[in-house]
Amino acid sequence: MLVRKRNPLLSALVGGGLMLLAGPVAADYALNMTPGVTPISQEIYSLHMLIFWVCVAIGAVVFGVMFYSIFKHRKSQGAVAAHFHESTTVEIIWTVIPFLILIVMAIPATKTLIAMEDTRDADLTIKITGFQWKWRYDYMGGEKFPDSKFGFFSALSTPRDQIDNKAPKDANYLLEVDRPLVVPVGKKVRILVTGNDVIHAWWVPALGVKQDAIPGFINESWYTIKEPGTYRGQCAELCGKDHGFMPIVVEAKSEADYASWVNEQKAAAAASAEDPNKVWTKEELITKGEQVYTANCVACHQANGEGVPGAFPALKGSKIATGPAPAHLNRVIHGKPGTAMPAFGPQLSDSEIAAVITYERNTWGNNTGDFVQPSQVKAAR
Repeated sequence: MLVRKRNPLLSALVGGGLMLLAGPVAADYALNMTPGVTPISQEIYSLHMLIFWVCVAIGAVVFGVMFYSIFKHRKSQGAVAAHFHESTTVEIIWTVIPFLILIVMAIPATKTLIAMEDTRDADLTIKITGFQWKWRYDYMGGEKFPDSKFGFFSALSTPRDQIDNKAPKDANYLLEVDRPLVVPVGKKVRILVTGNDVIHAWWVPALGVKQDAIPGFINESWYTIKEPGTYRGQCAELCGKDHGFMPIVVEAKSEADYASWVNEQKAAAAASAEDPNKVWTKEELITKGEQVYTANCVACHQANGEGVPGAFPALKGSKIATGPAPAHLNRVIHGKPGTAMPAFGPQLSDSEIAAVITYERNTWGNNTGDFVQPSQVKAAR
């Protein structure tokens, strides 16, 4: 076997060139935690730096003593190893010093942990529910904002062309949502975090918050954002196929702007409220159903309805989409336990479920000719 020897000069030139090329990319990365924009995140940062410098001091002392001992007591100088393993003084010293170091770190760490858990006297409470693969925000009001009682879903809004590498990626690739979580600045916001299907984790580094969203359990935390701005995060738990497509965007607004936003949300909800007794035409349902399918189903079942072989079943020609409509309705409302098919009953309105079922039963050659009305969905819930 022939082995080619490396040219040291050539390797150095190539390595240096790569480092220069990587400079702009490396500039996007930080070597430390972010101080964040909340009191808790800044306490965490200060605690991190305290412990960092304690570790630096310990390392300097330990390695300093070690290198001094290696140099001063080397064999060539005639040094003879000392025997002090029975020394009571040494035993006390190397027990007391680590204890004191732990005390120095434990006191501020305990204060920070207690502060993180203190959700009392919140101005606003928001329930956060993780779904595969989106977030649900339910505003539950609060002492200062009793009129903030409404809810909505927040999902990825990065253009599909970017995800499919057909268009350039922008700075916030995979970190944009259709509806951000909006909160007032300077107010204590309490969050209740849970999951609907599998374990998720609501994580926004700038806020100093990371809470697991576990089905059947509620974890709580809080934050107070000091200045208006937009802060981004992601699901931090491996929750399935589209785990990487579950971003979080928090917008902090002034109290006046937040009040205006609340009024806008209520007005929009009132305007979009549908008559439960309305009878839709087949064409109206198919048009609406395509929009619902694109927003909620296309990631797994694909735009052509053929699914992903071995992972997600096809709807094109399937027994569900071409069989009895009640079975199809039941599957969409309640999902299929033990699979990635979630229950869309808690996520979609009666008209949205009726529309997407009608679309699936009359597209890709599934020409069943039948359609479902919202009143049928309401009765099946």
